[in-house]
Amino acid sequence: MIEFRKKPHWPFLLMALVFLGSCQTIDLYEKTVDIPGHAWKSNFKPSFSFTIKDTAAAYQIYLTLRHDDKYSFNNIYVRVNTLQPGADSIYTIRQDLRLANDEQGWRYSGIGMDDIWDHSLAITPTNQYFYFRKPGTYTFTIEQIMRQDPLEHVYNVGLRLIKK
Repeated sequence: MIEFRKKPHWPFLLMALVFLGSCQTIDLYEKTVDIPGHAWKSNFKPSFSFTIKDTAAAYQIYLTLRHDDKYSFNNIYVRVNTLQPGADSIYTIRQDLRLANDEQGWRYSGIGMDDIWDHSLAITPTNQYFYFRKPGTYTFTIEQIMRQDPLEHVYNVGLRLIKK
């Protein structure tokens, strides 16, 4: 006669708890927008909206960017405009985001496949977090403010929000 015994579930439960406890970040939002014709014009300003419920939590905000090897600069200047819930005015910051350096090239901040490079660049300063003051829907608009217009060889731009 064959006897079936239930295996104890506690080892699996313990592994699941350890795995869940080791997670320190949660992606809350990520969206990318294609750049028409791979040439980012200064009047093309992608907009990203998301809802915040937890105002006590710390967040990090990243700009995501995809370009090819022919992109002519080792940085990108962007203006990030933020509209908070219930606000009439827009909060604006200007960022100089470094994409490459002389020693590492595009590998300085990006991951490449053939001639395409992906960057995830912190808008919040390193080791600092962003706190949302009010619950509700926030809208971020990103515009390129480089001297070259349109900015050639840029495939897409996006926004990524991570809860710490």
